[in-house]
Amino acid sequence: MQPRILIVGTGAIGGFYGGKLTQAGASVSTLCRSDYELVKSKGITVTSTLGNFHFTPEKVIRDLGEYGPPPDYILVGLKVLPEIDTAKIIKEVVGAETAIVLLQNGVEIEEPVARAFPDNEIISGLAFICATRTSPGHIDHTDFGRLVIGRFPAGKSAKAEELATLFNDSGVVCEVSEDVVTARWRKLVWNAPFNPISVLGGGADTKTMVENPESLELARNVMEEVCLIAEAAGHPLPEEIVQQNIDGTRAMAPYKSSMLVDFEAARPMEVEAILGNGLRVAKRHGVSAPHMESLYGLLKLVDSKIRSQES
Repeated sequence: MQPRILIVGTGAIGGFYGGKLTQAGASVSTLCRSDYELVKSKGITVTSTLGNFHFTPEKVIRDLGEYGPPPDYILVGLKVLPEIDTAKIIKEVVGAETAIVLLQNGVEIEEPVARAFPDNEIISGLAFICATRTSPGHIDHTDFGRLVIGRFPAGKSAKAEELATLFNDSGVVCEVSEDVVTARWRKLVWNAPFNPISVLGGGADTKTMVENPESLELARNVMEEVCLIAEAAGHPLPEEIVQQNIDGTRAMAPYKSSMLVDFEAARPMEVEAILGNGLRVAKRHGVSAPHMESLYGLLKLVDSKIRSQES
């Protein structure tokens, strides 16, 4: 039988990976609000380095009550923002056998969902991808696409293995990690410097950030602080990870970070997930992270201004 998968948060991440799961034979439906009419009538078009494709969801809904029997997987691609209560949003459609997949940024983001659904499997996931929703129903995928997923808080599972097989069958490289929390810290090594600097640097893309000596040095300092915090929290990272991230960023096509895309669209940014949560871990363990603290303080000002204009 085809696994039934519901995408909640059908932006660049949800739309791209939902489409790839459809290619692998899964029955994929989407919860859409702002794009509802367009996606329902025309589906989602993806321009991709892996080959352009069109994604027609099995169902397009704007209310979870329209979905039907509980899905095998709920794939959450929502932004991690204080005002978004993921557990409350998905509660209506979570069944006894539903696995909840959190394909989101940041560290320490799983606990609220795990507490709300103690009997459900939580699969934490990380997308290493350059993809942007350029307009309603349109996604531009310019680079990468690899996934790392794993059962939260640790270990592998049949559900995670099944999902990884679907992704790999679709052409998306997906690794199942037995220590997905450490994998989250590994990704934060990139996210913590480059997302904030891209905004505070006046709209800098990846090429600009790594070619400027001062911004590159700042990025390196932040990466080293993330490594110190991760080690103190019991998730040591390889010594070479900082240079690997810098070299990888140099090699990628110029790309606007997800935080920069949100800033330019005057949307709230994932300040807490990407910087605040890590700094709270640092405080618990007595780790000094002055460069991260500086970025956090400045970015909170920018985010507060965006939020005040929204209200």
